[in-house]
Amino acid sequence: MKERFEFSLDGVEELLLGRKKIDIAGLPMEEVMQCYEFLKEFESEKVIYGINTGFGPMAQWRVDDKYLTDLQYNIIRSHSTGAGEPLEDIYVKASMIARLGTFLQARSGVHPDLVELLVGMINADIIPYIPQHGSVGASGDLVQLAHMALTMIGEGKVHYKGEWRPSAEVLRENGLEPFKIHIREGLSISNGTSFMTGIGAVNQIYAERLLDWATLASVMMNEIASSFDDLMSDELNSVRRHEGQQVIARRMRELSKGSGCLQKREHELYDNGHSGSKTFEHKVQAYYSLRCTPQILGPVYETFANARRVLEEELNSACDNPIVDPVARNVFHGGNFHGDYISLEEDKVKIATVRMVMTAERQLNYLFHDRINGILPPFLNMGTLGLNYGMQACQFTATSTTAECQTLAMPNYVHSIPNNNDNQDIVSMGTNTALLTKRVLDNAYQVFAIQYIALAQAVDCLGIADRLAPVSRRTYSDIRAIVPVFVEDTPFYEEISQVEEYLRSNPLKLK
Repeated sequence: MKERFEFSLDGVEELLLGRKKIDIAGLPMEEVMQCYEFLKEFESEKVIYGINTGFGPMAQWRVDDKYLTDLQYNIIRSHSTGAGEPLEDIYVKASMIARLGTFLQARSGVHPDLVELLVGMINADIIPYIPQHGSVGASGDLVQLAHMALTMIGEGKVHYKGEWRPSAEVLRENGLEPFKIHIREGLSISNGTSFMTGIGAVNQIYAERLLDWATLASVMMNEIASSFDDLMSDELNSVRRHEGQQVIARRMRELSKGSGCLQKREHELYDNGHSGSKTFEHKVQAYYSLRCTPQILGPVYETFANARRVLEEELNSACDNPIVDPVARNVFHGGNFHGDYISLEEDKVKIATVRMVMTAERQLNYLFHDRINGILPPFLNMGTLGLNYGMQACQFTATSTTAECQTLAMPNYVHSIPNNNDNQDIVSMGTNTALLTKRVLDNAYQVFAIQYIALAQAVDCLGIADRLAPVSRRTYSDIRAIVPVFVEDTPFYEEISQVEEYLRSNPLKLK
């Protein structure tokens, strides 16, 4: 058998946020057919879970041969029981790609027609209606994936070109036929970790982008504070043997290249005869939220890097049950649908993201608090103190949103409630974890949007735009194109939303 097909997270990002389509000619369709043909031959006169038995605790009941097709339709219809708001298109599309990744491992025993339909729906942006609530994350995302399967058999509804419409109607418009069950496709679509993996993949894209923006924000903070640049030096950070700290320090050096705002300690404190001074106007060491950026964001980097690895492994795993192995000529029963890997990593991504938000909130406090920074007006108020309020109320939003993130940071991976007649006696709650991480990331972008507006205003308060590093200056200009310098009081809610979208949609570039 050929080497198994693999998705990369970068490739998924291109499918989700670029204009790339999946080329079915490049997929291992022959291997998928071989797996299907093996199962068709193998399953005769054998007891195989989900083919001729009931599902879950009902697996102890044999299903009569004349009802085997009905059995597959029944799991789709009976498990389409989700509740709550439908998840946004990008997360559902990512989940469809994750499900495709499982089928392309050629260990599911599905007919190639199912793969072709899934590819057709992904390429045409036909997005199934999938409610957010329903999965316990073991036996996979049964409820949400059943909603996906429902649309693939021509039932349920899909989001297409901005409208919710009947699935069968939209499939027909796109020259696609609803899928007909062959052997076990109903269970194969529904059984696995693809929904939590899809959400996790999108979370990963946005988390990594936010880490870059957090790193630049810390550079700009230190530019505004005229910090000494040795906090990001190679000599300092290389003697602490953590890869993440060294990566963040290196990125800070790259981002700050060309800055006229940062100071050299050896020039200001070592060579200028300050040894007899009793007090110093400029802080010898900046506050921790400015000075300790490599040490704070370094663990975040490493956490995200490990999550990326786990997500890519899951994207390219056969995560249903049973596993149909045409090489070993056997069908193996087990628990590849269990979502612990994703649940644990999403908890870690969530916690690391909250740490970024907490740091941003403290940096905001530095910008707004004139008695702490000693160089800026209260709340970056360029108007009349007492009459005008600058960004005072923006801090309320940032503080309250950060507080919610701190509450949501509590681990979800450790929660398990037995259900399914105790057949599922320990579950991952992985989809809940991924959804909580999504919520934290949504909050985080709001806080960082406020921070970037504040950074631009602080730059104008000090009149240092021309002395910023080129990357800082470019970002300052982009923010100012959205939020011009303000003196009089003005509502900020639309601008916060626009800056949030700017940060989400524009990966940070060095040049």
